[in-house]
Amino acid sequence: MPLIAITRSIAIDSDELIESFTRASGAGGQHVNTTDSAVMLRFDVANSPGLPEAVKHRLAALAGSRMTREGVLVLRSEGARSQLLNRQEVRERLIALIREATIVQKKRRPTKPTKASQTRRIEGKVKRASIKSGRGKVRFD
Repeated sequence: MPLIAITRSIAIDSDELIESFTRASGAGGQHVNTTDSAVMLRFDVANSPGLPEAVKHRLAALAGSRMTREGVLVLRSEGARSQLLNRQEVRERLIALIREATIVQKKRRPTKPTKASQTRRIEGKVKRASIKSGRGKVRFD
């Protein structure tokens, strides 16, 4: 029951991760047809006791289509030929995704433009309008 440290205060139990192995897609030789090197990792976010509720909600938003309706996060790795490297890579991606979910975005406060910036904007528009008005047809009356 080893714990996987995400941050100083958050850790998840490695027993919560369900790994399954399948054959990787794509081209390959005779060896690729016999080895299950692709790794599919399933992590039940909704029922994980190690994650705070706020992190669960942010993680669901970040995961998008990788999250099932039941709240299970599904990650797949098949980049390496080795099953061990794919297992490490998919776990690192999970940890990175959870770490990203722990970051709370600052709320944006809308600001009003200053009086000086408003006058600069209007002066620029007036100047541009006078330049454009000088481009009209020349009339000889």
